[in-house]
Amino acid sequence: MYSTHQIFQRQPLILLLSALLITGFFATTLSSYYVSKKAILDAIVAQELPLTSSNIYSEIQKDLVQPVLISSTMAHDTFLRDWVLAGEKDSESMARYLREIKGRYGAFSSFFVSERSARYYTGDGILKQVSPQEPRDAWYYRVRTLQESYEINVDPDLANRDALTIFVNYRVFDFDGNFLGATGIGLTVDAVRRLIADYQQRFQRTIYFVDAEGKTVLFGNRSGRAESDLRATEGLRDLVDRILHEKSGSYRFRADGSEHLLNVNYIPELKWYLFVEKEVDGALAGIRKTLYINLAVCLGITLLVLFLTHVALGRYQQRIEKMAATDKLTGLLNRQAFGILIDKAFADYRRNPSPISFLMIDVDNFKAINDRHGHGAGDHILKQIAARFLVGLRASDIAVRWGGEEFLVVLKGCELDHARRIAEQMRLRIEQTPFKAGKRTIRATVSIGISQYGGAESCEASISRADTALYAAKNSGRNRVCAESAGS
Repeated sequence: MYSTHQIFQRQPLILLLSALLITGFFATTLSSYYVSKKAILDAIVAQELPLTSSNIYSEIQKDLVQPVLISSTMAHDTFLRDWVLAGEKDSESMARYLREIKGRYGAFSSFFVSERSARYYTGDGILKQVSPQEPRDAWYYRVRTLQESYEINVDPDLANRDALTIFVNYRVFDFDGNFLGATGIGLTVDAVRRLIADYQQRFQRTIYFVDAEGKTVLFGNRSGRAESDLRATEGLRDLVDRILHEKSGSYRFRADGSEHLLNVNYIPELKWYLFVEKEVDGALAGIRKTLYINLAVCLGITLLVLFLTHVALGRYQQRIEKMAATDKLTGLLNRQAFGILIDKAFADYRRNPSPISFLMIDVDNFKAINDRHGHGAGDHILKQIAARFLVGLRASDIAVRWGGEEFLVVLKGCELDHARRIAEQMRLRIEQTPFKAGKRTIRATVSIGISQYGGAESCEASISRADTALYAAKNSGRNRVCAESAGS
């Protein structure tokens, strides 16, 4: 029937609420993320990596340190020493001994090099004579001068088609401490790398070994590492000397654009450093996923809250606007709302002139109805009369309770003659309607004054002419329609 005017603007309130909700959710979520991130990193550095290193060290003692123990046993074996001291008379006895060692412990190769005869024995017998002039025999002459009992080195194995092999070279002495030669076993590098790769898969860490010079000597097949000098490696170049000096500890460094956590343990049996490395991005993948889920949930909750707030404010605003713009008794517009809507109607008229007619309506003898039936009944009659006014009116028309028992109807796009016909239908409808007040039936009539906006006068002047026409209708006997033209 009529448009409402917004009492307040919702948009600034919605924007403010959005900013508060989003800021609160994001601040809470991000602070939780960073607290969790710090706790996880601290736990990894202080507990997880050291524990993983200890577990891997235990595995290494079983899988890699065992060759050192086997070689030590060979070097102190009385059979081997007695056989050498007896003149190495039966080479098949030594070959059988070395085959048994190889088979019993699953070694890739086993060997003995005699200082007295310079013979290189394997499980297949005498392989060759070692010589200081042969570059491939340099390892043996290095072992002769060692201050320690053994060394670990990586060399091609002549007895096995030059397969790259990790040898444990253990010095052998007779019962009087005289040097007798070198013995030991070998493991293929590929086998050890597969072993390390297995560690990596089980522990979900990057694992590699570094020697006392700071060079990578062993790494898993899929570790992403290669044989390199850590002093030339991004992130580690500034830490390597400190690591080699401290021999164990936890460290952090950046490489390839990401942060890495590192735990180092020195393995005296191998004379190598065990590096266990974990990339921070991988460690934080879980809580980062949780962060994204939380942010998505927060965004969803924010949107839901804003939608519900928008709906609630819309309904609240409509209710407030209706209360502020309508007459409580009849449900018609009040004079405050009329002032807003008539200004809009006149603005439309100035843009596109179209006739506007005013109907001033008064209930005849309404005081007598109140006196005879009571004010409650009178109010009930007014409410029913107002409902009858609305019948047949267009959505663009304006119906207002003007005051007391007076009503004003504004018909936009309606000339005076057409307005007269509408007013007559309205008058007749009221006259023919039996109104109810409790169990009583009350008859009522109305007098109607009409005017048409002249185009030059004010709104008040047009209403005043309609009011004059109303008084003319009342003075003429009531229950009738009178019109006042702009020029009258």
